Amino acid sequence: MPCRAHSVPPTPGTDYHSAVASADRRTRRTRLTRVGQVAAVALAVLLPAACTSSTAKTTPAKRPTAVSASPAPSVTPSPTRATAAPLGNPGTFPVGQQQVTFTEPAHTSAGQAIGPRTLVTQVDYPLAASSAAQPAPGPLPLIVFGPGFQECVSTYGELLRTWASAGYVVAGVTFPRTNCQLGGAAGEADLVNQPADMSYVISAMLELSEQPHDVVSGLLNGQQIAVAGQSDGGDTVAAMAANTCCADHRLKAAAVLSGAEWPAMPGRYFTAAAPPMLFTQGNADTINPPSASLLLYGSDEAGLRYYLNLSGASHMVPYAGTNPVERLVARVTLAFFNRYVLGQAGALATLAQQGNAAGAALVSGGHVPSDAG
Repeated sequence: MPCRAHSVPPTPGTDYHSAVASADRRTRRTRLTRVGQVAAVALAVLLPAACTSSTAKTTPAKRPTAVSASPAPSVTPSPTRATAAPLGNPGTFPVGQQQVTFTEPAHTSAGQAIGPRTLVTQVDYPLAASSAAQPAPGPLPLIVFGPGFQECVSTYGELLRTWASAGYVVAGVTFPRTNCQLGGAAGEADLVNQPADMSYVISAMLELSEQPHDVVSGLLNGQQIAVAGQSDGGDTVAAMAANTCCADHRLKAAAVLSGAEWPAMPGRYFTAAAPPMLFTQGNADTINPPSASLLLYGSDEAGLRYYLNLSGASHMVPYAGTNPVERLVARVTLAFFNRYVLGQAGALATLAQQGNAAGAALVSGGHVPSDAG
């Protein structure tokens, strides 16, 4: 039976519903039409049951390769991770930023030839508290993030910086055919190629970490990798975690932020083990209806999965800018990553507490919040 988890009293001064009501969002008509195709199926399945900026240049590698506008200064080796501040607490580290451009080679996808793809990637990374010029000592976990249709990474800047301030290296990918700079030339049909883009960025970041004289040299832990994405970026992440077309088995966790099963994505979902997954969804979202997130959540019958219901929230409010809803999502997603990427057992209690704050309900194991929509 559907159930609702316990909620705790709201934090003083937090006006959740005012933030929801006052926020502006843009309509994605194409997306609404496509995800609407899964709405009836979902119901049938579930009802019964401040930053330092730099640019980096890398030495061309066999695969992947990376180039960018200008060289970065040499970086003095940092102290060891054992002597550094612990990971997982937001605000622990100042946040630095660099932009890297990766070139994904031509390849074949679903029987079609795909030409080289340019993947401009914004990297937010924790700085050593003792030096604004050096990154925090590694190895550090990696989160690769995918933005929504006609959005760019900057839309989600506060959310991504929160993760980085807790010790994560966050790589936000600008998709080449669906980003905010393309206007009407953006095409959602390219979404089927985005899982490969994000997997390529994972490989490229890991190789960049192995090269000398770069800000991220020696910074990454190849055993602590997660992905997150919003809207069409969420669809992309869901496919990476759970679709036979493009599953990336390096993932320790995946956060699908108002995402869906993209109808044109080849392959099948949840036919094999998936990493722990968190689905977040506003119950007033008319662009990605709750039924789309519920279908994904309910289909993952064997894996560890959580569903965060955001009462009264629309499509963009929980993830863009700074508002009480976005701050709540930042805390919940961070606790989720701390538990399943860093392996912090105590993060599970934090996840439950933050996920059941006023205006939200966090459930797991297939249970559905009573007002999920």
